[in-house]
Amino acid sequence: MRPLLIALIFLLFLPIVSEANAYEPIPYEEILPMLEEYNESERMEFDVIGQSVQGRDLYEVVISNPDVDVDEVKEIREKMLVEPTASLQMIKDRTDFHVPILIIGGIHGNEFPGTDAVLELIERFAFAEDEETMAILDEHVLVFNVVNNPDGRELGTRQNANGFDLNRDHVTLSQPETMVNIDMIRDWNPMVLLDLHGFVVYDDDNPGLIEPTTHPHNPNYEHDLYLKWAMPNAEAMEEELVTNRDQYETDRYRNMQGTFIPYRDMEDGWDDYPPIFTPMYANHHGVYGHTLETPDNSLDGVRWMVDAVMGSLKFSSENKLEMTKDQLEIFKRGVEFEHVDHPEGYFPNAYVLPLDKQNASATIKGVNELLRHGLIVEKTTETFETSDQSYEEGTYVVRLDQAKRSLANVLLWDGEDISDQANAMYDVSAWNIPELWGFEATPLYEEVDATLEPIMEPLENVGQLIGDGPYVLQNNSVESIQFVNELINEGIEVIRGEEGHFHIDATRNEQLESVVADSNLYLETTKIPRDGSMIHSPKVAIFNDRSNHGTRAALNKMGYQVTEISTNDVLEHKLEDFDIVIANGGQVDESEEYKERVHEYVDAGGHYFAIGQSASSVAVNQLELSDATTHTGPRNSNGVVHVDYSSSSVTSGYDEQDLGFVYNPIWFSDVSDEEVVARFADNDFFKAGFWQNSAEASGQPVVIEGEQPNVTIMGLEPGFRDHPEYLYRLMSNVIFTSSELELVTPERALKTIENLVDEEQIYYASTIDRLTVAIERVIEEDSYEAARNYWEVVIWQWNLNSFSRDAYTQLRSDAEGLLAYYES
Repeated sequence: MRPLLIALIFLLFLPIVSEANAYEPIPYEEILPMLEEYNESERMEFDVIGQSVQGRDLYEVVISNPDVDVDEVKEIREKMLVEPTASLQMIKDRTDFHVPILIIGGIHGNEFPGTDAVLELIERFAFAEDEETMAILDEHVLVFNVVNNPDGRELGTRQNANGFDLNRDHVTLSQPETMVNIDMIRDWNPMVLLDLHGFVVYDDDNPGLIEPTTHPHNPNYEHDLYLKWAMPNAEAMEEELVTNRDQYETDRYRNMQGTFIPYRDMEDGWDDYPPIFTPMYANHHGVYGHTLETPDNSLDGVRWMVDAVMGSLKFSSENKLEMTKDQLEIFKRGVEFEHVDHPEGYFPNAYVLPLDKQNASATIKGVNELLRHGLIVEKTTETFETSDQSYEEGTYVVRLDQAKRSLANVLLWDGEDISDQANAMYDVSAWNIPELWGFEATPLYEEVDATLEPIMEPLENVGQLIGDGPYVLQNNSVESIQFVNELINEGIEVIRGEEGHFHIDATRNEQLESVVADSNLYLETTKIPRDGSMIHSPKVAIFNDRSNHGTRAALNKMGYQVTEISTNDVLEHKLEDFDIVIANGGQVDESEEYKERVHEYVDAGGHYFAIGQSASSVAVNQLELSDATTHTGPRNSNGVVHVDYSSSSVTSGYDEQDLGFVYNPIWFSDVSDEEVVARFADNDFFKAGFWQNSAEASGQPVVIEGEQPNVTIMGLEPGFRDHPEYLYRLMSNVIFTSSELELVTPERALKTIENLVDEEQIYYASTIDRLTVAIERVIEEDSYEAARNYWEVVIWQWNLNSFSRDAYTQLRSDAEGLLAYYES
């Protein structure tokens, strides 16, 4: 990665202050009174459109000429998606139509000028009467998300209160603030979206940044039509800034020769490939989206943002008709399934999403999220055949002859390996929803020959309770883990079988029926196995590193009560309070005392679980919990990978050859076969994303045990940004393993006897014979009577002082466990 790109990325995280350091951002609590004051204007309406994580209101402001019917504007925009050709004729006949422009302030909480600029713009367009203002209102409906991240603004953080960068969440939709952006884009179908950020200084002559971006461009949207207007729009914003430079206070701005436009000024590294960013996501809705990065955190920085927005509004006023025509052309290409900027066959005709009723959770979530994104999803009303497969009635179908086919395909496709398309990427390059969420979405390159009905409302639950119990619950979904944790917390016994599924010794009752009916769980009657382990509610700790937010969110979603701890807690002997300690970041104290405390915890039976590159490197190289050698890929390499999973408690519920996800990859060598839990597959293991020279990791261990089996070191990123739900169970498997107690079976009771003989804790050969004969009878007869006989032999031999007290404790525990099993 070139030094320039590294510098730019670093600047994004710093609240840079220029010479105009007297700037005080407007406190969040003052925003509502300001909006109420501005709302006296007859041009303006504002509403609370959601709440942040901490419960702060999110505000939508709409400004238009009073004679504009805003609802009619929305109806026209909606019609454009359904009937683009008819809409094209309408706008030619009626050039007085108004287009929505969506402007978002403060998605990063500590990038204060965005929201302050929005408030200045709201005040101007609510009250000003000058010719320029009125000309813009004659063409537009201005829509503002005033402060997208109020918690971050109050906390002074880039992230929201959950620790998430909201400008990485537009595919996952894990945060409430992101949902608001999605809803506004879908509801308004804007022509232009401007997302106000900071801070970037390319050089002294060209401060700030305005997109469009460098390559590689996401291949799904109609880039030819986007670039046709995005580039001149960016140059119009730049021209407005330079024209007004004499009105700024500081030299950085007064000396502006231009600004930094990545498409024009940079080779790569500021790309539009992932649809996770607000403008890039909006592009897949057919919107001309731009990120604007003001140079610094100052009054001039606010003014820079206001001028840039004004340049865009003037440009769209002058070009509204032609820009709308091309936006309609984007929708037309989708609706009429035209391949203008794509090779024939690039888009499948449809994606088919069959519903597996035994594992419906992921499919239902996927369908509901597609609906949330504003996509058309349908369901078959009959069985239908393709050229190579048959699908049942009720199969879900996403056809790509719809206006937003770009969005549908970018969310459902497998992705691609783009490692040879650039020297650097800005962020993730793979996000495959079906595979990383765990549902099937099969591309279909032929017409769907079936009667379809549209899905108009979110799907309801399809949970099933089969038989009268006891029940088995497959270890196949996040919802399954959540339910198991609820049962454990209520004191209900859950047995984890050797195959990794969950067995519940319960009979059908109204409460259980109600819970299953409100879920997507599939519980089937089966016999409780004797070769399982009792699982308990584990005490889970996670280091409060800033990288842990995705993993923490995933654990909470699965129903774990998680305590955040610091390195000081380790030094103060507080690890002993937990069954398992999870590290998902680089937080560590490099002292010898810290390492000793961790080793003491592990030696005493505590489980240490390292996830991802930073934590795994710490576990191996600093804490020396493994003798392995670590290897790492280039920074920000990431993607979906093929993984060979061993048969183990950690990999329960996964196929021998399955998927994984990496970000800043790490792998291991100098590891014994017994310590290897998973390896990258041998051939073509890198499925989609960006990772140059990935072949050197082919076939190498990626998940290992440490020197002790209660150390798990995982190079994969199963909790990354709360996204790859299909992989969350790798974490729950480790956690359950850390807290489970083996069930007593006759075979295990026999093993106890053998171990005690080896340890010379049974004193007489005759005692060994009597215990062995008694337990072999239990194995043979499989009855309560035989178990009762074994218990009596243990008590009898203890009274004869035939073994040690420790041996008696173990033997009696086994005997009582067997009695309890047969009594149940």
